[in-house]
Amino acid sequence: MLLTGHTGFKGAWLAEWLLSLGARVAGYALDPPTEPSLFVQLGLGKRLAEDGRADVREFTSLAAAVERVQPDVVFHLAAQPLVRWSYADPRGTFETNVTGSVNVLEAIRCESRRPCAVVMVTTDKCYENREWVHAYREEDPMGGHDPYSASKGCAELAVASYRRSFFADGVPVAVASARAGNVIGGGDWAADRIVPDCVRALRAGEPIPVRNKTSTRPWQHVLEPLSGYLLLGQQILHAQAAGNAAALRELGAPFNFGPPLASNRTVAGLVEEILRHWPGRWLDQADPRAVHEAGRLNLTIDKAFHFLRWAPTWSFSETVAATVKWYRQAETLSDGSAEGIADLTRSQIDAYAQAAQRLGISWAI
Repeated sequence: MLLTGHTGFKGAWLAEWLLSLGARVAGYALDPPTEPSLFVQLGLGKRLAEDGRADVREFTSLAAAVERVQPDVVFHLAAQPLVRWSYADPRGTFETNVTGSVNVLEAIRCESRRPCAVVMVTTDKCYENREWVHAYREEDPMGGHDPYSASKGCAELAVASYRRSFFADGVPVAVASARAGNVIGGGDWAADRIVPDCVRALRAGEPIPVRNKTSTRPWQHVLEPLSGYLLLGQQILHAQAAGNAAALRELGAPFNFGPPLASNRTVAGLVEEILRHWPGRWLDQADPRAVHEAGRLNLTIDKAFHFLRWAPTWSFSETVAATVKWYRQAETLSDGSAEGIADLTRSQIDAYAQAAQRLGISWAI
């Protein structure tokens, strides 16, 4: 299978999970975007079937990778993922998130003679956000105030166009899109994200800077949406093997993957929960001149439940506890070895999978 964005935070977690399931994984991404990086901490470069380094904006390289790998599953995670950075580099954000997605779809179209399940990962921010109290459904309009959100809305429109134009009935390729966001978990070292900001401040014995304390987000552990991506890819493969055209039409569609309603908390509420496990303090550093970021956002996940039998597994408190535990245990590893970090990461994957299996959810690649 082909995994784009394997050097990023979510990509590294997904690569580790796929390896634990026995999958042969070929990666395609730029160099790790942070220092430290979970990809390097896990030593994934030596354990993947292919550790390809190239830009999704480079169509020739991407098409060659698809032709070489001949994937039966594609998980497309490569992206410019930061809202605030999209204001600094709007052109690069649109090129990566829109043109990059089109390049993935076009490369697959050129190799569409064999069955392939494609999961295009976008974001919960792809919706036209009206700061509503109610949750967004897959049928709601695309939009986006900031360049990042707008680029992901555009990517969703491109995915829908390719699905209808080139991957309709009779073509052995099914393309789904997955919308999730505000994931947290161990190994995220990105700038301008609240959990890494908390970890950096707490390790330094400094107060945590909080920009948007009243903004509400659907916080979920990184393993939650990844479990949905895996289930979506798995069920597409099963429907293809069975020749079930009706199921493929249902699965080749957008799906939301979000947490329970109770996990929609303010940024301040998340920070306070983190401080229950790692004592410290935080400071309100709201800036009235700051760039616009959405104040309220949550998703409805009825469709994923009814079509995939997917449901979130960990509560908000379990999510935060697992996240803080990863960072604190990683800090105590005397040599910081990839083996130790990998063992820690796999132990959390195993714990999550066991809890999910009790809910009737399981995966096989």
